[in-house]
Amino acid sequence: MSERCPVSTSCLASAVARVLITLWVGGMWAVGYLAAPVLFAMLDDRMLAGNIAGRLFTVIAWTGMGTAVYLLAFMAARWGRAVLRDKLFGVIVAMLACVMVGYFGIQAEMVALKAGVGSMDVMESAARDKFTILHGVSSAIYLAQSVLGVWLVVGARRLALAV
Repeated sequence: MSERCPVSTSCLASAVARVLITLWVGGMWAVGYLAAPVLFAMLDDRMLAGNIAGRLFTVIAWTGMGTAVYLLAFMAARWGRAVLRDKLFGVIVAMLACVMVGYFGIQAEMVALKAGVGSMDVMESAARDKFTILHGVSSAIYLAQSVLGVWLVVGARRLALAV
């Protein structure tokens, strides 16, 4: 049986979903596990490395939010209310929750801590302990989101086959 779908709006929507999953999850892994560690390893200025990494994490957070909204709408349009029982739908909701908590909660608090110390390195300030704890929580959430991303990538094939 061929896995090709005829040229149609449904086929295009499915292809867009798979490309967005690739962009989101691949970008998330590239930023979190390649770019950020390389920045901190290569740059002597840890504040600069942190600022660049923060920008990259912001871009991938917005990419994730947009992708998740598209995927949830795509699946809801395709399967209606039955989608609420779909595990892949739940994975996307969980990943979106990770992004929202990480970006609007933890990352926002980390930015506020940095702003509170001005031009000083937050790791050289009284806010160091709180920043370290927030960074650890953020890393744990990002790891959970990354593991869920594996599930999403593996399940993405089903999105195209269920036309």
